[in-house]
Amino acid sequence: MSLKKHISVWSLVMINLAVLGGIRTWAPMAEAGFSAVFFLCLGVLAFFLPASLISAELATTWPQAGGVYVWVKRAFGHKWGVLAIWFLWIQNVIWYPTILAFIAGTLTFAFDPSLVQSKIYMVTLILAIFWTTTLINLKGIKVSTWISSMGAICGTFIASILIIVFGLIWYWNGNPIEIVFSWDSLIPQMNSTSQWALFGGIMVSLLGIEMSAVHASEVDNPQKNYPRAILFSSIFVILFSILGVISIAMVVPQSQLVLSAGPVQAFEFFLTAYGLKSLLPLMAVVVALGGIGSMSAWVVGPCTGLLAAAQQGDLPASLKVTNARGVPKNLLLFQAIIVTALSFLFLLMPTLNSAYWMLIVLTTQLYLMMYFLLFAAAIQLRHTHPDTHRPFRVPGGKIGMWSLAIVGLLSSLFGWVICFFPPHQLHAGSELRYILFLGVMIVIFSTIPFWLKKKFTQLK
Repeated sequence: MSLKKHISVWSLVMINLAVLGGIRTWAPMAEAGFSAVFFLCLGVLAFFLPASLISAELATTWPQAGGVYVWVKRAFGHKWGVLAIWFLWIQNVIWYPTILAFIAGTLTFAFDPSLVQSKIYMVTLILAIFWTTTLINLKGIKVSTWISSMGAICGTFIASILIIVFGLIWYWNGNPIEIVFSWDSLIPQMNSTSQWALFGGIMVSLLGIEMSAVHASEVDNPQKNYPRAILFSSIFVILFSILGVISIAMVVPQSQLVLSAGPVQAFEFFLTAYGLKSLLPLMAVVVALGGIGSMSAWVVGPCTGLLAAAQQGDLPASLKVTNARGVPKNLLLFQAIIVTALSFLFLLMPTLNSAYWMLIVLTTQLYLMMYFLLFAAAIQLRHTHPDTHRPFRVPGGKIGMWSLAIVGLLSSLFGWVICFFPPHQLHAGSELRYILFLGVMIVIFSTIPFWLKKKFTQLK
């Protein structure tokens, strides 16, 4: 008889850190300056902790493939399960142009930093990278796990640690800094929607913890050790992100910060000051490879949830078509077409920063709509399946579940609403156009699965 393998608390902490945004989300957070510390702590307490614990209970109780699709479907029926997995998939599709813009912006520092503000360059490289990756996956030739892992280690962990170390040295040596460390700069003005709008850029770095919750059952004594892993993860996320974000905000003037290339901009300042500027192209390539490794690993992965829904008849049969190598080709092509259309937003918006930000907040809003369903499903399943064995339970019984779910719902709703207000730092153009764009996109992306279901299948 084989023994069940367990993962340590420390291993789960590392998985959580890998799932979360990392270095590529630091520039949007740096827009908030020192108040990013406040927003990050608020996000961890009001959203990350409830989402982590509730996802762990759902994942250990119903561990079948499909994740949120299975949980929400069991709680509210097929169409809501489809909507939940659709939100999880479509937000990832909208995220692609941002990670691709991060890669493209980073690569400019390897050969011509002046291109970092070129819209034509940005869109051209975004489309070239994504379609190439899609075609490679369609042929069944996937980037190896080793390359993806090394890319993540070099481009995320090593680069992140270097930025933090450089930032600490910069501050320790008394170099000039671009932000003010004070109580007034820490706490945002409570009546300023423009300042609170930056909370959307913070929340995107905390989304996705339900992905690692599937490992909760693999932890030895999950009832005791999983909360410990989440506590340690929260501490590391706060400390790691704060130090990285502050390092960027200290050296890159807010007026010059490029959201798609902020980390490498910080490296340029640091390496120039320390007489190491010749290393900048190498560092840019390392960071870009980390982004490519992260992005390529997600091209097929998120499609599996939609594929499961299509195979069960909850989406059009055409979406479950796979090629000879088992790749869901129609889903990948559908995904690539949407990414292509969204990428042209970089040409239409006043600045690259405003386009990048709008895609970030649209991603956040659609992802949070999935969390609305997840938190509600957790409450419903506690009432409809009270006797189902749960290897991990949210502490506090029904009161604990209700309390965490309500806090998670309220924080998600607040983050969703505040994203409709553009931060004044980004010069996004007309506020009305900004709001209308997000509203129309949310309506369109929310209704597509129902339109597909009505046109091609019969609702259950």
